[in-house]
Amino acid sequence: MANQRSYQFNQMDYPLPSSKRLRGRRAVEQRIRRLRKEPLCRDCLTDGRTTEATVPDHIIPLAKGGTDHDSNIRCLCHKCHVKRTSEQFGHRPRVNIGPDGWPI
Repeated sequence: MANQRSYQFNQMDYPLPSSKRLRGRRAVEQRIRRLRKEPLCRDCLTDGRTTEATVPDHIIPLAKGGTDHDSNIRCLCHKCHVKRTSEQFGHRPRVNIGPDGWPI
């Protein structure tokens, strides 16, 4: 069995997704349906702002074992989606630096 290769995988940080992500035309149709159902950003409405939702976001990400069911979806604007995704995956917010070299 000299031709067999063995692969060693590191332990994954997240479980495998429990549902398969849609691709192509079906995904576009699903995205449009969800945005029509919830046309305003859920997070902005909570803060008292009215902003158009542009991204259907998974409440529990698929990468962390979430499903692609409508009960696991919230529609957000781009700004809120970036913020939520950063929080879910442990990314730090970017700090802007002024011309004097100090954080703004």
